[in-house]
Amino acid sequence: SLITSPSLSNAKTLINALASNPRTPTDPQFHNSVLYSYSGIAPLDDALSLFSYMLKSLPSFSPDRSSFHILITHSCKSGSPLRAVDFMASHGFAPDPATADIAVRGLCISGHEEDAVDFVRELHSKHSVTPDRFTYNFLVKHLCKSGSMSRVYGVIDNLEKWVGLKPDLFTYTILIDNVCNGKNLREAARLLSELEKKGFKPDCYVYNTIMKGYCTLSLGNEVLRVYKQMKEEGVEPDLVTYNTLIYGLSKSGKVKEAKKYLAVMAEMGHFPDAVTYTSLMNGMCREDDVLGAIRLLGEMEAKGCSPNACTYNTLLHGLCKARLLDRGMELYGVMKAGDMKLEP
Repeated sequence: SLITSPSLSNAKTLINALASNPRTPTDPQFHNSVLYSYSGIAPLDDALSLFSYMLKSLPSFSPDRSSFHILITHSCKSGSPLRAVDFMASHGFAPDPATADIAVRGLCISGHEEDAVDFVRELHSKHSVTPDRFTYNFLVKHLCKSGSMSRVYGVIDNLEKWVGLKPDLFTYTILIDNVCNGKNLREAARLLSELEKKGFKPDCYVYNTIMKGYCTLSLGNEVLRVYKQMKEEGVEPDLVTYNTLIYGLSKSGKVKEAKKYLAVMAEMGHFPDAVTYTSLMNGMCREDDVLGAIRLLGEMEAKGCSPNACTYNTLLHGLCKARLLDRGMELYGVMKAGDMKLEP
């Protein structure tokens, strides 16, 4: 780092030394590196002061947009990027959506989500700049991680009123993923209905997310219902869909029905992988059919699908539960030979 002390006077002394040295680089990259090293350790006021001092003392310093974005990036740690944006505008560089993205992401990563919301409103009010869809959805995703859903919904409503930003399909996907992680599948169903009413067509990822949510609750019938719903809506299932369906059915004690979908997915061009087979084996072991799971291992290998550590651990636990210790030791030997770790 070029500057290691937050002292403004020390930084100015360095600038004076650079200005008097004919060997000082004159390219923008060098000047920005000086600015970056200081603004990362100094208060925003001092960083702005040094910027102005560099303009006055270094004739070769010709700041570009990236120079101001450096100030904005570091100002997010204190939750005050708007001052850096105003400073940028006062030097003839109007903020744009890229500026908004840098500030919003910086604020969210620094844990200032509420400041990010205020920033979006003030940026639009003062500079008529609106973040793009990517920045908007990044903000929504971080709000979901840090606050209640009622607060997230309130922010979404306010952003539509303040700056005209409306949720899109990706926004709804973020919301659905969040409520599914919280096992609130009723709210996920409501959001699915709402996005359809607003003219969006749910894609495979949305349905997969809801199916995974029902899997966490061991509701195999609901997983199957959502699968059938997506088929009726003309959405083509992918490998993740079939793996989720088979996992959900197997977990809820419907292994026989889950097995039927091995052929279905293959017919659709999605060939079972280690995840598919391991889900079935896990379900079979739950039903005390560990020998059937071992036979499935042979079928899996015969079809050219290689088992992984998770597959072997699933079978090993099943064999131990069934007190088939000799078979378990045999399988453990295969795991050791393949340098696979034993899971507790």
